[in-house]
Amino acid sequence: MTKVASEIIPVIMAGGNGSRLWPLSRTLRPKQFLKLTSDRSMLQETVNRTVNLTNAASLLICNEEHRFIAAEDMRELNKECQMILEPVGKNTAPAIALAAFHICETNPDSVMLVLAADHVIERQKDFEASVQEGYKSAMNDQMVTFGIKALSAETGYGYIKRGKSLEHGFSIEKFEEKPSLLKAQEYIDSGEYFWNSGMFMFKASRYLEELKLFRPDIYESCLNCMKDKRVDNDFIRIQNKHFISCASESIDYAVMEKTTKGVVVPMDAGWNDVGSWSALWDVSKKTEDNNVCKGDVITQDCENSYINSEKKLIAAVGVKDLVIIETKDAVLVANKKNDQDVKKIVQMLKDQGRSEHYLHREVYRPWGKYDSIDHGERDQVKRITVKPGEKLSIQMHHHRSEHWIVVSGTAKVTNGDRTILVTENQSTYIPLGTVHALENPGKIPLEMIEVQTGSYLGEDDIVRYEDRYGRQL
Repeated sequence: MTKVASEIIPVIMAGGNGSRLWPLSRTLRPKQFLKLTSDRSMLQETVNRTVNLTNAASLLICNEEHRFIAAEDMRELNKECQMILEPVGKNTAPAIALAAFHICETNPDSVMLVLAADHVIERQKDFEASVQEGYKSAMNDQMVTFGIKALSAETGYGYIKRGKSLEHGFSIEKFEEKPSLLKAQEYIDSGEYFWNSGMFMFKASRYLEELKLFRPDIYESCLNCMKDKRVDNDFIRIQNKHFISCASESIDYAVMEKTTKGVVVPMDAGWNDVGSWSALWDVSKKTEDNNVCKGDVITQDCENSYINSEKKLIAAVGVKDLVIIETKDAVLVANKKNDQDVKKIVQMLKDQGRSEHYLHREVYRPWGKYDSIDHGERDQVKRITVKPGEKLSIQMHHHRSEHWIVVSGTAKVTNGDRTILVTENQSTYIPLGTVHALENPGKIPLEMIEVQTGSYLGEDDIVRYEDRYGRQL
């Protein structure tokens, strides 16, 4: 396929709160950053999906909290991209508007290919063929959405009813919300409906014109945000004081259901939005007994189940149609037919003030990661990994002291007015109230055990004096 030079700009929406694929997916690490169907994250797969279509770098839209995870994904791919950082999620219409304003600064007639970062596409060539069809309509000032060939009566998807046939696709007669099973079957039987994919294609300038016509309030809010944006290397930071007042609205409601320029282009490319554990089972490689087994799993007389072990051995005997997920801090057991109710468990965790909905035991940071191995009332043990050349903030704690033991690599430690090197099998002690910093000056990852003791061990007991990653001081 011949690339369309730089006229197509992939705009990848990487938001999401991580509730439907809990406990693997969490608020701080939702499914788009997980390696669910291959050795790449879903975000990485989405970026790679566009390489045959354009020479232009992707533009990512993600939450401020996810910026370093997204940046690390792009570093692993060796891909250049800019990221628009939303301080809060406001749904797709404002997110796409921010991207459109940014693109219009250089080329208003660039065509935006808007993709969700957490979808699966099994047949790349069929995907590219549909995008090429969409491109032709977009260049003719049409507002394109991609309709998925509906293979079954699904109640978890929205639907698009096609209108008259056009040179490239169909006019849009109407959008339908997620239907009942009976209504979904009627849609399938009619042959006139597509699943709503949530993927779009249009000129950046055309989208803003339509948004200004139908939702001038969202247009003005996003315009003000981009006037006051702050660019920090590859990060485009949106100020919360403007964005917080913006209406939260989907592009479907705000624009696509109202525009007279709407076109639906069919796509039959093995699409799946992986919106549940059963959907992930559908697109995963299975055993002879139709089980999907990830990690350390042993089965006996089991059928049609999705079993995923992160750390421990899972032994399953005589089970059928189950989802069994083990992480370092949680275990989920669910019937596949009830897997949409996992989000209710997540809400219960929120209501109870528990942390398992928000973060994993292993937490990623821009400098590396830490794993909370054990904790008591006045003590906590973490395994810390610092990437080569990276440095934690210069900080101080009011309520805890810390013991650091180096397992491998070399640590450069600032401890009050002293700076020392600590190597394998050596340790150091950071007293309560002492200004300190940790850095990996070496060429290999630094692995450490940190033992905290004190009256309060929360992550918010950090007073930062200097931070190279722009986190709040």
